[in-house]
Amino acid sequence: MGATKTERFTEDQNRMADMAKALGHPARIAILQHLAKQESCLCGSIVDEVGLAQATVSQHLKALKEAELIQGTIEGVSTCYCVNEERIREVKKHLSGLLENCCSNPYCC
Repeated sequence: MGATKTERFTEDQNRMADMAKALGHPARIAILQHLAKQESCLCGSIVDEVGLAQATVSQHLKALKEAELIQGTIEGVSTCYCVNEERIREVKKHLSGLLENCCSNPYCC
């Protein structure tokens, strides 16, 4: 596979692509939806909610954390996760502006 040449794109485009990649799995969507309903959440309850193995959930949590969509704090032997509200607001803003001018030409196919 060829190089992605990310340096050709803006910082916003690269951040948006990273976010989209992090959201590119239904388990990650389910995890975000679960966390959005909670103040915070321990990893064990995420495993129960999603119904996947602990190791698999940990990999998904890592991807979401790397994309800064969630944040976690260590509490004893557990990690408590929550949605990164600032990043989610940024994602909403970028998504709403992504196709802002789309379909404004009535003569386009």
